[in-house]
Amino acid sequence: MAAARKSVPPFDTKAWIRALPKAELHLHLEGTITPETLIEMGQRNDAQPLTLEAARALYRYNDFSGFLLAFKAITERLRTPDDYELVTYRMMETLHAQGVVHAEVYVSVGVVYYWQRIEFGPLFAGMERGRIRGEQDFGISLGWIFDAVRHFGTEEAARVFRKAAEMKQQHPSIVGIGIGGDERRTGAGPFRELYAEAREHGLRLTAHAGETIGPEGIWSALNIGAERLGHALSARKDDDLLETLATRQVPLELCITSNLRTGCCARLEDHPVREYFENGLMVTLNSDDPALFGSNLCEEYLLAHQHFQLTLEHLRELAGNSIEASFLPPARKLDLLSRVEQYPDPPEA
Repeated sequence: MAAARKSVPPFDTKAWIRALPKAELHLHLEGTITPETLIEMGQRNDAQPLTLEAARALYRYNDFSGFLLAFKAITERLRTPDDYELVTYRMMETLHAQGVVHAEVYVSVGVVYYWQRIEFGPLFAGMERGRIRGEQDFGISLGWIFDAVRHFGTEEAARVFRKAAEMKQQHPSIVGIGIGGDERRTGAGPFRELYAEAREHGLRLTAHAGETIGPEGIWSALNIGAERLGHALSARKDDDLLETLATRQVPLELCITSNLRTGCCARLEDHPVREYFENGLMVTLNSDDPALFGSNLCEEYLLAHQHFQLTLEHLRELAGNSIEASFLPPARKLDLLSRVEQYPDPPEA
């Protein structure tokens, strides 16, 4: 009698992606807050807390301008150090569940200063409590990037960047600065001197660039010294720029679902992630504002695999890129890169 053939369980692609060690480099703290957490904060802060329906309504928008207003509405409901501790810890819990071993997270200090007009120090203390608990419980390392809103102007950005430099002396978790906001209203050029000043204080430099305007926005970000670029959608329109980005290996923080949801990329098939990867650019995948976009980092990797035909070995390369492009010290990078390299091969390898 012939021996029964042992059945082989089907390969679980999602599980492989989930456990792949990776870094998240373009993630806004405020964009990780779910409507349920918004309600929880409101119950302890507001005389009349939001209903779940009202909270979910804040997350609805039709275009990039609407997205910025939604982001503002959510950020304004972060009011106390305890709020910041809560959302930081929950963000790290969620990242851990996706196999993230390191994250560099934008926090909109510019919004706190410009719209809320409150001192950021006590709020940051709450963030740090959440970060420390998260690192202890989940084994994730996390660095903060203080983000200024470009269309608030250079004086407001100076407050943000100088606060980062001041606080970095006691808080090494503050690793860099960046400019977000609406490129259509303010380019990167006016921030050149502030970026040079931030660099002198040991801060690393990022910039959202080429998300809503053409290649000139990316050239401008490079010209003020940005080491890493968020989105860079329009680079594909300039061959010289593509060559420069590839030659310099400038890390690109690509956010596929974000670009679709904000309308910055009209169709999924138009997204340049595959083109950039094939042309040797330093591509990383990121989730940007997952609670607002209905995605997460694992789903971004799965999207790249299923729609753009990036193989699982390609995804391993992207995970390695995310570690290499981080602002981690060399020893920590080498440790995490070795974990990526030793991760079990998929069946197709």
